[in-house]
Amino acid sequence: MTIVDSHLDVAAERSLADDVFDGLTRPFKELPPKHFYDARGSELFEAICAQPEYYPTRTELAILQERAGELMDGIDELVELGSGATTKARLLLEGGDSVSRYVPVDVSSSVVRAAALELADLDVDVHGVVADVERHLDRLPAPTGRRAVAFLGGTIGNFTPGSRRRFLRSVGKLLEPGDRLLLGTDLVKDPAIVEAAYDDAAGVTAQFNRNVLAVCNRELGADFDLDQFEHVAFFDRVHEWVEMRLRALTPQRVTIPALDGLVVDFAHREELRTEISAKFTRARIAADLAAAGLVLEELVTDPDEWFAVSVATVADADGTRFRR
Repeated sequence: MTIVDSHLDVAAERSLADDVFDGLTRPFKELPPKHFYDARGSELFEAICAQPEYYPTRTELAILQERAGELMDGIDELVELGSGATTKARLLLEGGDSVSRYVPVDVSSSVVRAAALELADLDVDVHGVVADVERHLDRLPAPTGRRAVAFLGGTIGNFTPGSRRRFLRSVGKLLEPGDRLLLGTDLVKDPAIVEAAYDDAAGVTAQFNRNVLAVCNRELGADFDLDQFEHVAFFDRVHEWVEMRLRALTPQRVTIPALDGLVVDFAHREELRTEISAKFTRARIAADLAAAGLVLEELVTDPDEWFAVSVATVADADGTRFRR
């Protein structure tokens, strides 16, 4: 059985315009990374994942291939936030011996509907939800039993510390005692390894980064000249996160008709931040989870400890983990 609910409305469709106006009128310009992922952006991200420098996807997949049975032991329902491709979901669903329902949650209705088709060979119901995971988690269907909520790919690192903890609190509200959160978390490591992953030799990440300007041009009528912005990626050793930016190669004036003709000036070498990607230690993961009323139960890593799937459960009344 397949059901698809949609919770995106006209106001939600305005999010690009609102985010661009807010981000480009700040003293330090920035755009949220969620706007990378139009059709072209999604293709480019798949290409990034195939680059030899980009370790997160293949490392997380290896963890799931080896440990899916343990991660899904006793679970009746898998909820995947920001689901995207079904590769990881399939590993988890096949690893669980009692899973009867899969709930993919994504802003793209085509992604959600494709999930049902791609997983048709598995004996699970699909209840897709077209929604923004930052706004609509309270609208997910009621659970059918013990639930695993998966937020994979290291996407949690795209949130700043304060917004990360707010988001985890909202995720925590989806869990009951006995449920678990599976959180993909990229770990702190040699900065050279991290920087190479976000600035591959083939230049695919550079294309992906500039594509957010193409989205603004297409959707908002902006006149960004993509060739006049260069890709910048560096590891901030203080915050322990990667920043991706676009640097203006010449002084520029950009007009955005859909925003009442907003005019945005860029000075020579001025930078626009498009993404942060935080890297984690066990202590940082545990602290963020604790702030959300959750307890880090296990950190499942690859042999090199480059990436982890963090397993969290609901804390009991004294703040310790719920014991089954």
